[in-house]
Amino acid sequence: MQRAELPPWWARTTVYQIYPRSFLDTNGDGIGDLPGIVRKLDYLRDLGVETLWICPFYGSPQQDLGYDVSDYDAVAPEYGTRDDVRRLLDEAHARGMRIIADMVLNHTSIEHPWFRESRSSRTNPKRNWYLWRPGKKPGGKAPPNNWRSLVGPRGWHWDERTQEWYWASFLPFQPDLDYRNPEVQEAMLGVVRRWLAFGFDGLRLDIFHALFKDESFEDNPFSTRLLPTEDDPDGFLQSYRRTLHHPETIAFARTLRRVADEFQDPPRFLVGEVFGQPSTLRSYCAGADSPTVDSGDGLHSVFLFKAMRAPFTAAGFRELVLEFEREMPAPLVPTWVFGNHDRSRRGERLGYHPEREKLSAAVQLTARGIPFVYYGEEIGMRDLDLPLATAKDPLARMYRFLPDVVARKLHAAGVLLNRDACRTPMQWSASPNAGFTAPGVVPWLPIHAASETTNVEAEERDPASILHCYRRLLRLRKTRPALQAGALGLYPAHALPPEVLAYRRSFGDDVVDVLLHFDDATRRVRIPGDCGVALASTYPEPLPIREGEAVLRPYEALVLGR
Repeated sequence: MQRAELPPWWARTTVYQIYPRSFLDTNGDGIGDLPGIVRKLDYLRDLGVETLWICPFYGSPQQDLGYDVSDYDAVAPEYGTRDDVRRLLDEAHARGMRIIADMVLNHTSIEHPWFRESRSSRTNPKRNWYLWRPGKKPGGKAPPNNWRSLVGPRGWHWDERTQEWYWASFLPFQPDLDYRNPEVQEAMLGVVRRWLAFGFDGLRLDIFHALFKDESFEDNPFSTRLLPTEDDPDGFLQSYRRTLHHPETIAFARTLRRVADEFQDPPRFLVGEVFGQPSTLRSYCAGADSPTVDSGDGLHSVFLFKAMRAPFTAAGFRELVLEFEREMPAPLVPTWVFGNHDRSRRGERLGYHPEREKLSAAVQLTARGIPFVYYGEEIGMRDLDLPLATAKDPLARMYRFLPDVVARKLHAAGVLLNRDACRTPMQWSASPNAGFTAPGVVPWLPIHAASETTNVEAEERDPASILHCYRRLLRLRKTRPALQAGALGLYPAHALPPEVLAYRRSFGDDVVDVLLHFDDATRRVRIPGDCGVALASTYPEPLPIREGEAVLRPYEALVLGR
């Protein structure tokens, strides 16, 4: 096999997202912790994932369960200590794994000392570390403009002491930092440097596209859109032109890249949470004013959330692959995301159909890009229907005036008001509390009743399980450079049945063909290329290839080699 130089580790890795609060509780308080992640590192290594993304573990009042940071250098005591972070990094690295931390750059907690100083008086030196504005009308009791937060209600909040309004892109207790202040940039770049120096292999950057706001503070224009989507953040009858995607934010991506590049062996990885059209997202990676897309002076990659809403058909995924290849051409690397801590679980959208979930996993692990697997996805965990009135999620509490029947209808339409639904504890076994915490302990969120049959121990015993499918595909990906880093070429649609999508991955002399069958029938298909050896299937064993034809079972993915 002709050898070619593989790209950096981050461009060919597989990422597993861990919500620490829900992964494994080791001290009996009902809350998952960092030692729990350490305890399950062997499971994750054996699963085949190579990089772990850890959601925020910093000092926090936990009003938004860690995304409201009050001390960037501390560790929330419910999760552990800095020594626990050190051990997690050391143990993961000893197993050849990487770890990226979730970094909340856009805002802090209202309890952060910086904000406490900022709101203490209009003349405090940290006043301009946040976005403060006088109001309109006599007494200033009307907001400075019409800007809405990313979750719908107004984003301006009145401070009685100083008689001004502060801005929060998300919830009222998460005031935005003012990145037009060089002192803020210096302080937050210091946070980034300290955690990268501590040993993290990269950072996931929370709502990165919101860092800079229009300094004119003019009103946002009207929009006819009611609800935002992953590829268009406009919503709530407003265009977010003044509050998102500013050129200065894209420039700051380049600044962050320079900071990350100060650390090598290994090179550090930056991936941004950015909502918008792929053409917009690309600018965060290449730089909006860069002459070519391969300038490499921005973030290494961004999340492409469109896969969450793609029609589950061969035609739907064909269009998605074409779009990703067009908008994120090599050497840029797209991402494949089917779920996270803010969205319904993949199984919810696919009707909890194991073969459909396996087929989705096959797309994620064989198409060109970085797969991001949300904890529990590998066993087919489900959303849990929980009432708004008892929610731990602050977003759900904001909407608790809605009847639960309305929330369920919105959930069915793809609008998740209660994010508790997708954050329930990991299901390790059929034992009490699903092995997440000790029997008799009340977990921070209820355990899903499906844990009696949907759990790691049960799926370990079943070779036809979703878990074993992930292991097979991840194992194969590790051995084939074509799947890790190869170019992708789609086979013509006219050469295949309409229910089948096929593409070739190639890297040097390593060539792999992938057939994806989006139908519940069994179908005989002529292989479109010259790869005639079945390497893996979403079923326990692939059927043999005979006379250039493959038999595809319902919702089967088949990986072929030479």
